[in-house]
Amino acid sequence: MSARDLTGPAGPSAVSMVGMVVAVDGTSGSGKSSTCRGVADRLGLSYLDTGAMFRAMTWWMLREGVDVHDAEAVAARCDEPDLVSGTDPTAPTITVDGHDVAAAIRTDEVTSAVSPVSTVPQVRARLLQMQRAIITSHTGSGGIVVEGRDIGSVVWPQAPVKVYLTADPGARAARRALESGAVDVGATEQSLRERDRIDSGRTTAPLVMADGAAQLDTTTYTLDEVIGLLVGLVEEAGSAEATR
Repeated sequence: MSARDLTGPAGPSAVSMVGMVVAVDGTSGSGKSSTCRGVADRLGLSYLDTGAMFRAMTWWMLREGVDVHDAEAVAARCDEPDLVSGTDPTAPTITVDGHDVAAAIRTDEVTSAVSPVSTVPQVRARLLQMQRAIITSHTGSGGIVVEGRDIGSVVWPQAPVKVYLTADPGARAARRALESGAVDVGATEQSLRERDRIDSGRTTAPLVMADGAAQLDTTTYTLDEVIGLLVGLVEEAGSAEATR
């Protein structure tokens, strides 16, 4: 399904966001975070970055001197850190044991180590439980936009709106290099491709496009255009729910 499949009328003005869960998956550098924050802010929804949770877990493992390539060592300690994810799309936060790690989890060291940590089943099981609890807490009186790599397929497959974002590898690398200040775009692209390979090939919750998800290639679209497309899709789903 292309981006054009997401265009069209938003539907009647009566749009219900109560209980709305928007599951957004996709490849690294495809614009998930900026898009999801923008959609959540525009629609008055909460926001959860599940990737930040895996990064926070990875940061803790590195700080504690755990060998991130030793799955048994990672599994043995993954219940120890206290992770708390904020859900304000205008000011998302992530803390570990009470410490703000929003900047620390974006370093090259964490980026290069997050995939092996993310493949450990015990890590995924613990964070899956946390993610579902956060989503549940926001579906009673509001809604939430959740981004990651297995949200529509594993975390919340019953989401009314499921989207899979991707982009040309070169475009993704250029965006990621701009965000991180990296000079070697080629090396950044190689790193992104390797992470996609690992995440797509892992046994537990691999990166896949969920059944029923709308696929959007963001390569030729501006951020505002992508946000607009997704807002329209969510409003359409909310309108359909309101008329039931």
